[in-house]
Amino acid sequence: MTTAVVDRPLHVALFPWLAFGHLIPYLELGKALALRGIKVSYISTPRNNQRLPKTPPSIVSNFTYVSLPLPPSPSSSPPNLPANAEATRDVRYEEIPFLKAAFDGLQVPMEHFLENARPDWIVYDFAPHWLPPIASNLGIHRAFFSIFHASTICFFGPPMNLLKDEDPRTKPEDFTVPPTWIHFPSNMAFRLHEILKVFDILQVNQSGVSDKFRYSNCLINCEISLARGCNEFDGEYMKASQAVAQKPVIPVGVLPPVPSPEDEEDQSENWVGIKEWLNERQPNSVVYVAFGSEAKISQDEITEVAMGLDQSGLHFLWALKKSENDYSLPEGYEERVREKGQGRVLSDGWVPQLRILGHGSVGAFLTHCGWGSAVESLVHGLPMVCMPLGSEQGLVARAMEWKKVGVEIEREDERTGRFTRGAVAKALKFVTLEEEGMEIRVNAAKMKGIYGNRALQDRYVDDFVRYLMRERENNVAS
Repeated sequence: MTTAVVDRPLHVALFPWLAFGHLIPYLELGKALALRGIKVSYISTPRNNQRLPKTPPSIVSNFTYVSLPLPPSPSSSPPNLPANAEATRDVRYEEIPFLKAAFDGLQVPMEHFLENARPDWIVYDFAPHWLPPIASNLGIHRAFFSIFHASTICFFGPPMNLLKDEDPRTKPEDFTVPPTWIHFPSNMAFRLHEILKVFDILQVNQSGVSDKFRYSNCLINCEISLARGCNEFDGEYMKASQAVAQKPVIPVGVLPPVPSPEDEEDQSENWVGIKEWLNERQPNSVVYVAFGSEAKISQDEITEVAMGLDQSGLHFLWALKKSENDYSLPEGYEERVREKGQGRVLSDGWVPQLRILGHGSVGAFLTHCGWGSAVESLVHGLPMVCMPLGSEQGLVARAMEWKKVGVEIEREDERTGRFTRGAVAKALKFVTLEEEGMEIRVNAAKMKGIYGNRALQDRYVDDFVRYLMRERENNVAS
């Protein structure tokens, strides 16, 4: 009996939150585990699974998409949720709490899956506060996988304090200074305008469960915490987050994105035109601009970014899906920058971001500083101009500036976060052209040897797999 248990493939189930910034890192971890012979069940909703890449042939025997339908609206989820909405990109920012309420309706089907599949481990995100006791009762090991930068766990502090409402920080201003439990020099704090955007949803929201409660409950009740990062860049925060979580924190590497079939296809219509344009520019002379697929950005911010790019005089490519947002560029802007050869706005269709970042003429990335975007920038050794727009992005921007691989756009008003086109142009020129910005460029280029080092990043996954194997052997022996 013992031999049968040891010989069967280890089975790991992955359960990310319903946002593509979470779905993709979980997918990359799942593919890496499956490639190493582990049976992987990737659990999400039907539409999300359909929108994710097809399983590569090399892992098809070990990797399975598991689809759990969201409860139908309005009977089991709030009527405010749009039809067919299964991810944050399908809803407005203010509707995300309703998506979380629908997500909580997955509790029963999730329990049924775990009862039948009996994975060895369930790896889960910050949202399913109800999942740890279900897994524990079934004898399934529990791992919390934070897709955020390691500083995030450090910044939010001991989860038991959050759960018991014993966090000494009770007002937004308290979050604008580094916390006392970070015992090394750090700039880790929110700007006032950043914490004001998320303070209420951390405390209470219309899902009926605060994000503070979700996160703290998930972290407290796991056996190990996984971190998307590596000691070579984040060693001090990895160590500090383990002290805060009071349990093992295992880095799994940065999970650098593997090009999709679309990325690999040099003859795709979009890429051919973009590549031709980039080929005509000097090395490191182009700024790539993208704020993710779900960033909440205002019309004023769009206008100031547009005019700041123009004012900088730098070449740029701007991935801007206008059809999905309620804003517009200044009249005649696209035609003007295209005609003078300065820039292009990529507003329609698929944008081959990995290909663009890897092209030799691209020298900087103007980004919202989601951790996934920051990883992609550092994989290619590109310095960042940081313009955080929400969530934990401000903390990532602080980390990038502290490590001197990026610089933030200056804000005129700490409460509103207002910035000007002049501030945009100043930051862009500092990072790409000026002598004072050379240190930023050099440091970012060095990161390619860490973040873009596939062998190094693979070793983190290998170490995690060895941990899982040892744990199973110990359980069998006991």
